[in-house]
Amino acid sequence: MAFLFRTEVKRVLGSVAPATGLLFVLAASGCSLMEDRSERYVNAKEGEQLRLPDTADDSRFGQVMPVREVTTADSGRMYRSSIPEPPDMTSEILDENYVVEELDGQMWLLINDVPGRVWPAVSSYMNERGLGVAHDSPQLGLLQSELVNFSKRARTLLELDSDPGPSEDMLVVQTRVAPGVRRKTTEVQLRVHEVESNPDGLLSWQTGEEPTAEGLANSKRLLEDMGEFLRGRDESKSYSRAALGMVSEPLVRLISENEEPVAIEMDLDYGRAWSEVSRALDEAEVPVLDLNRSEGWFNVDFRSESERESGWFDWFSDDEEPQHTFDLRLEEQEGALVVTAARASEYSGDDRSSELLSELFEYLY
Repeated sequence: MAFLFRTEVKRVLGSVAPATGLLFVLAASGCSLMEDRSERYVNAKEGEQLRLPDTADDSRFGQVMPVREVTTADSGRMYRSSIPEPPDMTSEILDENYVVEELDGQMWLLINDVPGRVWPAVSSYMNERGLGVAHDSPQLGLLQSELVNFSKRARTLLELDSDPGPSEDMLVVQTRVAPGVRRKTTEVQLRVHEVESNPDGLLSWQTGEEPTAEGLANSKRLLEDMGEFLRGRDESKSYSRAALGMVSEPLVRLISENEEPVAIEMDLDYGRAWSEVSRALDEAEVPVLDLNRSEGWFNVDFRSESERESGWFDWFSDDEEPQHTFDLRLEEQEGALVVTAARASEYSGDDRSSELLSELFEYLY
C-alpha cells in the first residue's frame, strides 16, 4: 500500500506542475489579454435629456443622485497619463454654515443653500423678531422692515433705550438676499437706516455706501442672531417661487477659447476678488511664494506630480522647497476683474496655465 500511495502522489504532483506554470503565464500576460477601458468614458456620447410630459408638475421631480456637470475645461484634462478622480459630491458643502464674514467694510451671513430657500426663512426671521416686512422685492432680493421704534421686540433686538425721547431717530432695517460667490450659496446682508418718516417704498440699497463702525456692529449682532434663528429652522425650510426671479447670474465665470481656459472673470469689487483668489489657492493647496495685492499678482508653484517626484530617493530626502513656476494676475479689463495665468519666465516645464485656471475655478465657484 505504501508503494501505491507514493505512486499516486507522484502522479498528482506531475499534473499540478504544468497547470501552475500555465496559470503563471496567464497572470503575467493578463494585462495584454484584458481590454484597456480607462478612456471609454472620455469618448462616451452624451445621452438625451429626460423629457417630462407638458402636463407634469416640475416641482414634483428632481435628481435623487445628481451628477455634477463636466465643464469644457475639465474634459480637456481627460487623457491616459492623468485620469481624473471621480467628482467629490460633497465639495459643494461648506465646512461651516451660517458664518458671518467681513471684508473691506462689508459684512454678510454665508449660508449653504440657494436663495429660493433662504428668502422665506429670512422673512420669517424679520416677523419673529418684531421687525415686520413693510416692503419687499424678491427680484432685487430686498426686504425692508416697518419702523423699528414702535416694536418692543425690535427695540430690544437693536438695543434701543426702553424710554425713548422725542428726538429719537426713526429706524428701519433692510435685508439683502443674494446668490453667493460660491455655487449653491447665499449671502445675506443687513443694514439699519435712519429715516425722517415711515418710507412709502423700498429705500435704495447703495452697495457702495461705507458703513460706520456702529453700523457694522449692529449688522454683526443682527446677522449672528439671524444665523442662530435659521440654524434652528433647518428641518422646516420652505421654497419661494417668487424668489426664482432673483438675479442669479454667477459672479465667477470661466472664459475659454478653443476649449481651453484663458481667464476667470469675477463680478466683484477688487478687495473681495483678491480675498476669494487667496482662499481658493489655499484650499487647492497651491503654494504661493510671493504676492502683491496693490499690483495684483501671485507667484505660485503649479508643477505636476511627476515633476515634484525625484524617484526612489524621495524616501530619504526632505520635502522639496516650492519653486516659482507660474504667475497669476488679477486686473481690470473692460470694466470687469479678470484672473489670468502664465508660465514663469525662468521655468522651462510644461505650460499648465489652462489647468491652473481650471483648478482655481473649481475652488472659486
